[in-house]
Amino acid sequence: MNAREEILARVRTALGDGPSEDVVPPRGYRSTGSHAPGSDEALDLLVDRLEDYRAVVEAVSSADLPSAIARVLAESGSVVVPDGVPPEWVDALTSVGLEVRTDRPGAPLATGDLATGDLDTVGAVLTACRVAIAETGTIVLDAGADQGRRVITLVPDRHVCVVRRDQVVESVPEAIAILQATRPQTWISGPSATSDIELSRVEGVHGPRTLHVLIVA
Repeated sequence: MNAREEILARVRTALGDGPSEDVVPPRGYRSTGSHAPGSDEALDLLVDRLEDYRAVVEAVSSADLPSAIARVLAESGSVVVPDGVPPEWVDALTSVGLEVRTDRPGAPLATGDLATGDLDTVGAVLTACRVAIAETGTIVLDAGADQGRRVITLVPDRHVCVVRRDQVVESVPEAIAILQATRPQTWISGPSATSDIELSRVEGVHGPRTLHVLIVA
């Protein structure tokens, strides 16, 4: 008997008549929240949590969304957008003179497309989201066509994210049920922030310094 086998034998002896490996302990995990997805209560909770994280939050109508996008990003200089965002979003950006860089991973570069290394010079990024979790104030992206690659939301200094009312759930289990584990995910809880040993908060060290959320209510 080697040392490993001896140690394991002692562990088995100490455990004695412990529970069988076939016994599954009961699980009482929540699978839903107390507020329905997209409800006023869920939206209010999401806004409260996002503002607690120092994100900027606005509720806008579908009709006012393009003008809100143009207003929020008007001073950014240049904006990167995933290739799957609605064309009216892009039109709103160009209408105020912004340079729009489109991220089309895997496709040949065309005029205005985002090239490798360009992210350091882009002022902001505009995306949609997959789901938003009210309880934790978290927005989740899963690299969908209107969200793009993870990298485009990790480098620019400002991230403007559009969240639809029907994408807001209350709890993490509800979000997990929607998400696919095989897709790349980015979980965002407010602007990028860190603290040193003296608890001095610094924003924008490893991601966007500003998170601006437009909730389409």
